[in-house]
Amino acid sequence: MNSNHDRRGVARTSGSYRYRFTVFTPTFNRADTLSRVYDSLSVQTFDDFEWLIIDDGSTDGTRKLVTSWQDNSTFPIRYLHQLNSGKHLAHNWAVEEALGELFLVLDSDDACVPDALERFVFHWESIPPDQRERFSAVTALCMNPDGQLVGDRFPNDVLDSDALELIYRYRVQGEKWGFHRTDVLRRFPFPLRPRLYIPEGVVWNAIAREYQTRYVNEMLRVYFVGATGRDDQLIRRIPSGERAAGHALQHESALNQEINWFGAIPGAFFRSAVHYTRFSFLGHQGVAAQASRLTNPLARLLWVLMLPLGWVSYRIDLRRMAHIRGSGPPSYKHGKE
Repeated sequence: MNSNHDRRGVARTSGSYRYRFTVFTPTFNRADTLSRVYDSLSVQTFDDFEWLIIDDGSTDGTRKLVTSWQDNSTFPIRYLHQLNSGKHLAHNWAVEEALGELFLVLDSDDACVPDALERFVFHWESIPPDQRERFSAVTALCMNPDGQLVGDRFPNDVLDSDALELIYRYRVQGEKWGFHRTDVLRRFPFPLRPRLYIPEGVVWNAIAREYQTRYVNEMLRVYFVGATGRDDQLIRRIPSGERAAGHALQHESALNQEINWFGAIPGAFFRSAVHYTRFSFLGHQGVAAQASRLTNPLARLLWVLMLPLGWVSYRIDLRRMAHIRGSGPPSYKHGKE
């Protein structure tokens, strides 16, 4: 089942799928935790799925580990390999290759409950067939390894809404987990910029402008947070270079595309204006470049007002990074951006 490196993958019949789900796992040097995913999938009560792994240039024996599973697994496993290019490009490739109607991302250091896929199918099929076309996803809750809820619950046990309303109207925060329709994801790829960190919200919020999601208060994913240290957590909040450019893109998208929610929660957009400037400077984008990317008049006004504060935040970031890097290089937890 191993793939060549030419990205041809497995042939797909146009307009048809072989499985109900493609469970996609992007991985980079996570051979020590990848078994959590394999063990979770091995005990699923719903078995109409494939497991698609895209290895983003691992050097820790991941290929050998996956091959051993392929030889003994009761479900199909496909392994693809790319030169280290970033999770977002691995995601794009996986969506192209997916043989499942529904596309579910399960990170390489997480797990899920045994009936996760069964419950997702139940909730998807609970949407009336004549309404299902306007839905893209079902999203559930996460818990930590001790079974405690991670993040906020949804305001109703079953809520039909979208990612933007969830943020700006209901103000729900924290980790969530769910699938999207594969055909929808093919219409909304991540920007093709190798090695640039692209926050997932850039794509999820774009989908939210056209499709609804069914949100359910069931804890289906087990979310692990690595003990990487406080210094790592701080430097992740003040990324530089290409990572900063990705964060700037997220706030640019919010200012340009989501500004109609300004009346619901103005503070969020003032903060986005600050962070847009802050991360743009960290990504080596000057004032003229920042102004040129803002197309909404209200967004430009907010940016002008917040520009001094964004500059001050940028200078504080530089001092913090210099202090942290003086005590040793950070280690990043892949996939938990």
